[in-house]
Amino acid sequence: MEVQMIQLKAEEMPQQWYNIQADLPELPPPPLHPVTKKPVGPDDLAPIFPMELIKQEMSRERWITIPDEVLEVYQLWRPTPLVRATRLEEYLETPARIYFKNESYSPPGSHKPNTAVAQAYYNKKEGVERIATETGAGQWGSALAFATNLFGLKCIVYMVKVSYYQKPYRRSMIQLWGGEIFPSPSSRTKVGRDILAKDPDSPGSLGVAISEALEETVSHPGTKYSLGSVLNHVLMHQTIVGLETKKQMAQIDEYPDVLIGCVGGGSNFAGFTFPFIHDKLKGKEIEVIAVEPTATPTLTKGPHRYDFGDVAGLTPMLKMYTLGHNFIPPKIHAGGLRYHGMAPLVSQMCKTGLIRAEAYHQIAAFEAGRDFARTQGFIPAPETNHAIAAVIAEAKRCRETKQEKVIVFNFSGHGLIDLSAYDEFLAGKLQDYEYPKEKIEEAISQLPQVEK
Repeated sequence: MEVQMIQLKAEEMPQQWYNIQADLPELPPPPLHPVTKKPVGPDDLAPIFPMELIKQEMSRERWITIPDEVLEVYQLWRPTPLVRATRLEEYLETPARIYFKNESYSPPGSHKPNTAVAQAYYNKKEGVERIATETGAGQWGSALAFATNLFGLKCIVYMVKVSYYQKPYRRSMIQLWGGEIFPSPSSRTKVGRDILAKDPDSPGSLGVAISEALEETVSHPGTKYSLGSVLNHVLMHQTIVGLETKKQMAQIDEYPDVLIGCVGGGSNFAGFTFPFIHDKLKGKEIEVIAVEPTATPTLTKGPHRYDFGDVAGLTPMLKMYTLGHNFIPPKIHAGGLRYHGMAPLVSQMCKTGLIRAEAYHQIAAFEAGRDFARTQGFIPAPETNHAIAAVIAEAKRCRETKQEKVIVFNFSGHGLIDLSAYDEFLAGKLQDYEYPKEKIEEAISQLPQVEK
């Protein structure tokens, strides 16, 4: 019988994270201070992040050792399996060989704890008492609540309001792990009150929730801020996913022709692909595809500009593909992909052609998720469905061209907390949405003026 699940032993789990900044021929331009517009230094970031994470953010070291305390927690679910999707292959009648890295094995059900555990550990080590954060679909918020609970920290989560009500069980998970959670925009912060005064029915956005979490951080002693995507250190923590995948592929003497991951802020995609992009930089031929929703077309329609990471303009300005920090995305169910900007490292790679981007409508993504669930059994998160849609499209092209490509994708999370979204899909109530060009142009017109 052919092996369909490739496992690593606990002792084979990677002991270091990979920092791609050591190998990129051209790094993204530096973050800029929101007031002075000068490059930020460690002292500028110290009020909101612990110093060790600031060092990792700016590090050019290729390998960063994973602390034993973090590895011990990782062993609750890691290493995760790499699975051959033979039933999906048969259903599609494709000669392609499809594999997926199943990151849904973690207690919160996604890839997010890979960085949440690390961030909680470094905060605890530096004497932090509380961590404030934002969350979209709730995957990040639940992961951080899980991690802070293990290290004895308090967790305050601002959850994008539309997802707060769409995904009540994510709220339950956060509260079960001891976190406090508020719908964003909220009346708890000045940022939230100002937005609600202008639009009482605001659905919120990750940019709004970030502003509220930052206000929470600077107004409460003993509190630091934690971000679940976009920043360099977050992407680096996620590389344990790609490093495990490389080991597992080597066990079966395979190597990807195509790598695929969904993108919102870029963390699961980066963690999965960066260890392979290391090979591509050395001449290995591999196609790397980032998949986003047509409702939030950051890479496919946004400009590569400096922008704030939040609505209030409290964060450093990052050089990234952006739809504008005032962008309020439509109420699609892939809440984790509803962010206006893209990680600077991912943006730089898209700009230089190391990766390419595709966008899919919500209904096509859910159709792909349905087909995957009916063939492979696992129910994907709405975000993951976008990656699966691209996998299926690639596999169908292989069927037409008779190419036996090896397609590998990151199954970034399960959809068991998202069944209400599947209910709407099965009832035919989901609607596709393509963000209008004029709305994008309006948001982009409000970008900060940095470049001449």
